[in-house]
Amino acid sequence: MAMMKHTTLAMAAVLGALMGSPQARAEYGDVVMNNHSEQNGINPVVFPHWFHRARYGCKVCHSDLGMELEAGANGINMMTIMDGQHCGACHNGEIAWQLEHCDLCHSGKSGLETQVHGSTSAQLNTTQGEEAR
Repeated sequence: MAMMKHTTLAMAAVLGALMGSPQARAEYGDVVMNNHSEQNGINPVVFPHWFHRARYGCKVCHSDLGMELEAGANGINMMTIMDGQHCGACHNGEIAWQLEHCDLCHSGKSGLETQVHGSTSAQLNTTQGEEAR
């Protein structure tokens, strides 16, 4: 059963890469990372938090890998990932796909801000910003 699941996921990744992944929209709970992406000519990252959370406990990323709980607070960039830090701890070709598939992560629409999409704090910050105008 597990082998079938991994085969299906691998096939979906290959099809996505071959067909060219369309730009994704962030869904509730996704972490949008755009601290460096657009200024370097690439789409923002949409990190599917709940997809990862369903497979791994919070401890894996937030304790073992030292990821902060605030979007944009981790200093993630391609150099740290290629050095096996952050996302690169798993996206190494052994646990998850390697880094050659840029569009699987850099799938956000241009203009998305770094945030936890749909979070209450993001909504409050937006509302408070509008009231101040």
